[in-house]
Amino acid sequence: MVKHYKCSNCGADMEFDTASGMLKCSSCGRMDSIEQMAGQDELPGGAQVSYNMDEDDKKAAESAYEYDYENSSDDDEPSRHITFREGEAKEYNCKNCGAVLITDIQTTATKCNYCGAGIVISERLSGILAPECVIPFTISKEQAQEAFKKWCRKGLLTPNDFRVADRIKDITGLYVPFWLYDLNGKGEVEATCTKVRTYSSGDWIYKETKYYHVYRKVDLNYLRVPCDASKKMDDTMMDRLEPYNYNNLKDFQMPYLAGYIAEKYDYDDDDLLPRVKNRVHSYVDSYIRSTISGYSSVHYNRKDIRIIKKRSDYALFPVWMVCYDFRQAEHTFAMNGQTGKIVGKPPISAAKVAAWFFGISGGTFLLFRIITSILGGGFLWF
Repeated sequence: MVKHYKCSNCGADMEFDTASGMLKCSSCGRMDSIEQMAGQDELPGGAQVSYNMDEDDKKAAESAYEYDYENSSDDDEPSRHITFREGEAKEYNCKNCGAVLITDIQTTATKCNYCGAGIVISERLSGILAPECVIPFTISKEQAQEAFKKWCRKGLLTPNDFRVADRIKDITGLYVPFWLYDLNGKGEVEATCTKVRTYSSGDWIYKETKYYHVYRKVDLNYLRVPCDASKKMDDTMMDRLEPYNYNNLKDFQMPYLAGYIAEKYDYDDDDLLPRVKNRVHSYVDSYIRSTISGYSSVHYNRKDIRIIKKRSDYALFPVWMVCYDFRQAEHTFAMNGQTGKIVGKPPISAAKVAAWFFGISGGTFLLFRIITSILGGGFLWF
């Protein structure tokens, strides 16, 4: 099923507006609230949500996924296990211009390549595939482009022609699937710690060592720990985009996706649980270590850390993906669509690195000559 959100004034397509948090018609400027537009076929004021679903679409919606209840978890929240047919692509038709749209099985929202209409594929966002929550974009495409240019100009070691930032090949607003985990971390440790004191008495130097048996037991809760669930996205890059501000976390409504690209998850919450547990394990371990301070040495005799999943929620987070064409090579950068934080590896100028290195080493050598001359009472010479 393909959805277009239509303006009731002029019939043009509406898209999510980052400034107002509403659906906006780019043609006449009409605004409609997300709540008003969500899930309604015919809306107050005559606005329309257009559907396009034929018999083949219905069959695809019924057979695109299957549920695995035999491997479900005994946790408080049922686990999601879905098996998708590998390599499946689906053909849709744009309701505006009739163009053929071919998407892979993961796409949930896209744009028509011919007329630019924002399209939401609702069958991939319903039932067990429906996200619980979403953080909407708060940075527009124009703002993202300007922020990226300013970021490029700050690179002191990047080539000058890169800092101009005039080769942006593409910038795409993408809702990336994430799992948000609530986890409990229990830690219990026993350690032998020492305090060493050195003092002198007469001609003798004494070293005194005191031994302590240290015990710690902690019970910590970590809420909404994020983990991206897309195969296409680089995990390290997505981790570095954090943190997101959860004060702007909204209950999911399909109109938030209008005008953007979105995908559903490749990995379910159980697939990613070991990765998240390892992350939280390090948090608990770091916290325990921070409580054992003031000792000369710490030796852990026993350490037991257990991480338990309490719940997990499927969420969509906003990311601007920037493709920059520089010296016949493409560089990819990601921007947090809520906070504006940018991550990626810009090119480095070898000439600038060399100049910086020799400048530092030359300054250090000069300082060394000055100090040795003063201490030696001699003259400076080069």
